[in-house]
Amino acid sequence: MWEAYREIVQQYPRLAAEEERRLIAAAQTGAKESIDELVLRHISFVMWRLRKKVFRQHLERHGEDMLSAAIPVLYQKVKTFNLNYRDRAGNLKPVRFASYIWKRIDGLAIDHLRREAQAGGAVFDDECLGGHDSS
Repeated sequence: MWEAYREIVQQYPRLAAEEERRLIAAAQTGAKESIDELVLRHISFVMWRLRKKVFRQHLERHGEDMLSAAIPVLYQKVKTFNLNYRDRAGNLKPVRFASYIWKRIDGLAIDHLRREAQAGGAVFDDECLGGHDSS
């Protein structure tokens, strides 16, 4: 599973927070290379979240589709990421991009499994979720 993405993961390791923020700022001003690099550098995080959230039998069947569906979500989330996020007290609170996207990635997995169940392709219940972490 995910063989096509393994080389990408090796070529694009996780960024330091400062570099990540620099790429996001450039991406939000239209630098296509920056947005592409950010997406590529977060493929491994998406894979990890899917492994954590979805049981192996469902991941083996639907993992490729879920990972493919997550890529446009990453592009969209780069555009909406708030580099000037502040906590309730008004203090600047830098947030990692992975912290910003994790709930959406989990939701994407749940939505995908529910659609499959409605189409008759899978049984969706709490047993679909739970995942494993065989990194």
